[in-house]
Amino acid sequence: MAYPLSSSFNIPITRHPFFHHTKSPSRIFCFTKNQLGQCDDDTSLGITQRIMKTVIPILIASTIQLSSMVPYVSSPAANAILYSPDTKVPRTGEVALRRAIPASPNMKAIQETLEDISYLLRIPQRKPYGTMEGNVKKVLKIAVDEKDSILASIPAELKEKASLVHSTLIDGKGGLQVLLQSIKEQDADKVSVNLQSTLDIVAELETLQAPGLSFLLPGQYMQYPRLSGRGTVEFVIEKGDGSTFSPVGGEERKTATIQVVLDGYSAPLTTGNFAKLVMDGAYNGIKLNCSNQAILSETGLDKTNGYSVPLEIMPTGQFEPLYKTTLSVQDGELPVLPLSVYGAVAMAHNEASEEYSSPYQFFFYLYDKRNAGLGGISFEEGQFSVFGYTTIGRDILPEIKTGDIIRSAKLIEGQDRLVLPKES
Repeated sequence: MAYPLSSSFNIPITRHPFFHHTKSPSRIFCFTKNQLGQCDDDTSLGITQRIMKTVIPILIASTIQLSSMVPYVSSPAANAILYSPDTKVPRTGEVALRRAIPASPNMKAIQETLEDISYLLRIPQRKPYGTMEGNVKKVLKIAVDEKDSILASIPAELKEKASLVHSTLIDGKGGLQVLLQSIKEQDADKVSVNLQSTLDIVAELETLQAPGLSFLLPGQYMQYPRLSGRGTVEFVIEKGDGSTFSPVGGEERKTATIQVVLDGYSAPLTTGNFAKLVMDGAYNGIKLNCSNQAILSETGLDKTNGYSVPLEIMPTGQFEPLYKTTLSVQDGELPVLPLSVYGAVAMAHNEASEEYSSPYQFFFYLYDKRNAGLGGISFEEGQFSVFGYTTIGRDILPEIKTGDIIRSAKLIEGQDRLVLPKES
């Protein structure tokens, strides 16, 4: 029996409305100066009469054939997140993973100031290169003046490596000086490339600052496997019908490789259970089921010995995960590891209780902004234990079809960070 993605989820997922959330269009919401609330849409004449009587401009957020409704949210925090045209929810796994690293305040200030440049680059026509230059100079000052503070939090055995990474950040290949020069040349393409390189160096230094968990796990969860940091799983996918994947370099491929980075910083129990299952070979030979928004692993193999881990979600701005509870996006809550990213990897819900994840059934989320809510946020955001992102092979995900097989899954990085419970 399959474990559901939600309480109403059942295989086959290709016919299930889980991701669509259709609602009755029998009522609409009217927005006025006084937020007058709901009004009947019995006829277009009735609406017109209301407008004429109140003499207040109102926004009618529906049509006669409206198939889904998003309720008006009055929370200021929710308005800021959901209604802003410049919502800063990470849109790639790399950005989400970088933001999830529990680094020092100085390093986070460097990261956020540099990330602002990526938003400035989106401005059409005349780009604010002067502002970008100011951002890089600000970062340079922090990196130079606070060097001792940045390196102080790094374990002794990693300090030498961290010092080299710090030097590279200042004036090495892909560092801040190179980025500054490309901004002065006002070459947007070069700035974009160099900015990514600089942020990669920042992430490397931040990771050295965070060799383990930044919080203590609750005592009742110490019996679960846990991943105290990052890990990488490599999947080899094979076509179930004998066909091939898109050719690379003119050569057809019978298999394709996908890599997923596991984030134990934000979901140590979920990643620990998943990493153990991978090392036990539980996913080798597993078939996949596909819908338009998810690729779901099949379940029920006798060789799986996964733990039923509690739902584990770390809210943005918090220092430890919440357990057995979902987030309310409408109230302004967002997870550190958002689902609203193409290639996000999460555990399905446990069949018995949505307070727990499935012991072993997981899915790749095929985020599509066209099927998302305001701000581009998935309707299912904050409801699942997201634990990693596809970083290599995202282009393969659309080619995976129902019946394709995980030929092998291997933990290629992070074995030293996997802590297994002591056998009693």
